[in-house]
Amino acid sequence: MSQFFYLHPENPQSRLINQAVATIHKGGVIVYPTDSGYALGCHIGDKSALERICRIRRLNEHHNFTLMCRDLSELSLYARVDNAAFRLLKNNTPGPYTFIFKGTKEVPRRLLNAKRKTIGIRVPDNNIALALLEALGEPMMSTSLILPGETLAESDPDDIRDKLEHQVDLILHGGFLGESPTTVVDFSEGEGEIVRVGAGDPTPFE
Repeated sequence: MSQFFYLHPENPQSRLINQAVATIHKGGVIVYPTDSGYALGCHIGDKSALERICRIRRLNEHHNFTLMCRDLSELSLYARVDNAAFRLLKNNTPGPYTFIFKGTKEVPRRLLNAKRKTIGIRVPDNNIALALLEALGEPMMSTSLILPGETLAESDPDDIRDKLEHQVDLILHGGFLGESPTTVVDFSEGEGEIVRVGAGDPTPFE
């Protein structure tokens, strides 16, 4: 049975945030709010937690995982980023974008796209997610909470509790979230290529 924390969407309670971080460090799988619906998260180095997430979402090895980051300070540690791309990211984060880069050796191989060796990078514009990442002190492995057979991320934490309370360790309730997938920009071959237009304005990357 998972824990269920109600967090203030503007000023998340630090006590609950710290408990969520402790759950992640113990190998837990959490559900948390982002600026594009709810997501599943776990520690970047935890293989068994990642396998649980793959089972929940029925993912295969070709899935593109994402590292959720509090800001861009750790970007060069995990992704191969040139100066032009870095400037674009700096001007457009935090926000509803997913950026795809070639991963560095710091990214566990199981998180990289098997064929392209790429990783997604996000800096979410959501106070709860940012507080969580700040307290964690490192990027978090993440994927949108899109259940098998669905096309959009889950947006209602009470529904999520009904569906997943026996499969995750903690659900962070940050309110009902609208359905707004991220805009995806692929920088893995150098120039930015818009792969999907979502909530983020694609204009700066065209």
